[in-house]
Amino acid sequence: MTAGEALQIDSITKTFGSGVGQVEAIASFSLDVEAGEFLSIVGPSGCGKSTLLQIVAGLMPPTSGRVLLGGRDVTGEPAHMVYLFQQYAKSLLPWMTVEANVGFGFEHRGKFTPEQARVRCREYLDMVGLGDVAHRYPWQLSGGMQQRVAIARALSAQPRVLLLDEPFSSVDALTRLELHALILELWEKQQFTAILVTHDVDEAVFLADRVAMLTQRPATLFGVMETELPRPRRPVETNELPRFLEVRHRLLGHLLAKGTGTHDGP
Repeated sequence: MTAGEALQIDSITKTFGSGVGQVEAIASFSLDVEAGEFLSIVGPSGCGKSTLLQIVAGLMPPTSGRVLLGGRDVTGEPAHMVYLFQQYAKSLLPWMTVEANVGFGFEHRGKFTPEQARVRCREYLDMVGLGDVAHRYPWQLSGGMQQRVAIARALSAQPRVLLLDEPFSSVDALTRLELHALILELWEKQQFTAILVTHDVDEAVFLADRVAMLTQRPATLFGVMETELPRPRRPVETNELPRFLEVRHRLLGHLLAKGTGTHDGP
């Protein structure tokens, strides 16, 4: 079983360019994420959500501030953190089989015999319901199946923190609901820490323990709302709960005000 780790985002700033062309994307952003928590991040379009997630992942250095994973500074790409991209089709290697793609997620993180690697790949493909397509290629699968492969590959690395950058936005509505159920099931089993960036307010509320709201650019933390919804979450029943509708209403109000609205607490 994977154990999640705590994250501390400490006074992060990020600027691009210099002089008159300088753009401040993130301004003094701080947030603590508890070990094993599922956190969603929402904010106005173009406010810097994905930039923030890439900094957390160690894919991009901050201009100032730091990110701590389990009390240690994040430098480069931490071994226990995995980034799940929005464009799953581009993240999978088309010349590799589904099984080989999943194996690519962990083969550089430990020594396995070919048989051990095969067993591990099949284990994670079975988790996402794709054990019967191991020898097919990504381009032979539907979009939803390709994203399941990407999820299996991400989790095969046994991350303590999984970073999700709008990973469900490119699939149809029904597939999105199926992937929500899948990622929650795997999160509950493996207990990794999850941070989701999304434009979809319903998705943010449905999946998360807390939702962090960003301001318009330069992004900083506007507020954090506890969802306070019972688990396990159910696509129909959960979305009709008064608390779900209340949190959804407040988040939409914030976004419609373009990240400048008044937050009156959860």
